[in-house]
Amino acid sequence: MLFDLTQFDSYREDNRREVKKASGGLPGSLWETYSAFANSNGGVIILGIQENEDGSWQAAGLANEAKLRKDFWNTINNPSKVSVNLLTERDLKTYQDEKGNVILAVYVPRARRDQKPVYLNRDLFNGTYRRNWEGDYHCSRQEVLAMVRDEPEETMDMKLLENRSMGDLDLETVHAYRNRHKAVRGDHVWEKLDDESYLERIGAAKLSPSDGKLHPTAAGLLMFGEEYKILYEFPEYFLDYREMLDPTIRWTDRLQSSSGDWTGNLFDFFFRVNSKLAKDLKIPFQLEGVFRIDDTPVHKAIREALANCLVNADFYLPRGIVIRKDADAIIMENPGSIRTGKQQMLKGGISDPRNKALMKMLNLVGIGERAGSGVPDIFSVWEQQGWQEPEVQEEYGPDRTILRLPLVQKAAVKSGDKKPAIKTGHKKPAIKTGHIEIAQAPDTAKISNKTSEHMQWLLNTMTSDGSYQIDEIADILNLKRSRTKEIIASLVKIGKLESLGSKRDRRYRKL
Repeated sequence: MLFDLTQFDSYREDNRREVKKASGGLPGSLWETYSAFANSNGGVIILGIQENEDGSWQAAGLANEAKLRKDFWNTINNPSKVSVNLLTERDLKTYQDEKGNVILAVYVPRARRDQKPVYLNRDLFNGTYRRNWEGDYHCSRQEVLAMVRDEPEETMDMKLLENRSMGDLDLETVHAYRNRHKAVRGDHVWEKLDDESYLERIGAAKLSPSDGKLHPTAAGLLMFGEEYKILYEFPEYFLDYREMLDPTIRWTDRLQSSSGDWTGNLFDFFFRVNSKLAKDLKIPFQLEGVFRIDDTPVHKAIREALANCLVNADFYLPRGIVIRKDADAIIMENPGSIRTGKQQMLKGGISDPRNKALMKMLNLVGIGERAGSGVPDIFSVWEQQGWQEPEVQEEYGPDRTILRLPLVQKAAVKSGDKKPAIKTGHKKPAIKTGHIEIAQAPDTAKISNKTSEHMQWLLNTMTSDGSYQIDEIADILNLKRSRTKEIIASLVKIGKLESLGSKRDRRYRKL
């Protein structure tokens, strides 16, 4: 529940709650918050509350709640002010505290992707906002365009590339795909088609209405093109696999789309990386009769997660796809927000990929599924293994989705004491930052062992090219915000974290 009057004293402003005194009528900043909540994960705006210096709330009350409501509905239904009204009468609720102060709560839902961006004053690029912890910020042009690209039912990868020819597709990759399709569905009706007809059937090519010739689609170029040709259409395209199993070596394995010694396309990347991720996983083998089954539910879940990463990437956004295999976790990052929203994605049941054509191509060779249950199934497999629960993180500016799959057993609890976590992947050496263990670093003599463990875990989890808000770090550590602040302050003090931005939108980066 976003707002419960009985919990009033414990509330603070955060990424889903905003208070406004509204003593002189509707504050103009209300609409910025409305846009920010709608374009993020929804939230509640509470009118008649003032925020104290320590962040606590104090009820100020509303002098004329009825007039405020009328002004609110007149404004939100004015297209010159707000691009879309997402609310109904039930989304405005009035409360009264024990002192008789009247409070009005405005519940703002997350906008559907076909309603985004929600913007103000008929100004798409200057009137679009998002929520960043307890503040609203102007979306960059890049963020706005990402929302616009997500709006149509025809996804970006279905685009016909009339300026590219069929010769831009790597035939060796096409034939490898066809061989895999044949292995999965040997009797398929498309098996006897020539390459161009086959590519048209799977969505990798389309006939151009202007010249009547077959040209690649964006999906076809991404799946079968060579990296330098993909860059003509997607300048930010980049695929990166990093294996970091030994802290004394920067990379134990690295695969990049820009290396020039392989095609750099999605098809080759998927199968090369899937093989590397599946290698050396310490999973008890299973038997079917007397035969060993090497393709366990964990291997299938990792395949599903990797497929989700590719089919939900926005290849026009920077930083590309990054897959990292650490000693105790697999981390998958893709550019682009979660189209259905994080809550719906974790619940499952709705499939809304950013790249429908790419998903179709992967489905044809036995990868992925379209029931919308992929992510819940991954969580279920991790639960069956007794591993720590996977974590999903969503970042903005630029949009980015991060999935962390721990390869560590949950800590058992007996007689009020926690057992140490049992490692099931590779043996995890002592985590180091630079060449000095945190527990032995300068200025850390007074840091407790527990705090040192939290600090080491955080630095091991944070990506080297990412930045994080306090609430995101609190989620990683599974700690309260106040405790998280203490750990961050210690890491900043010893030079392991860098503070970025102003107080309202501060983020932290690993050094």
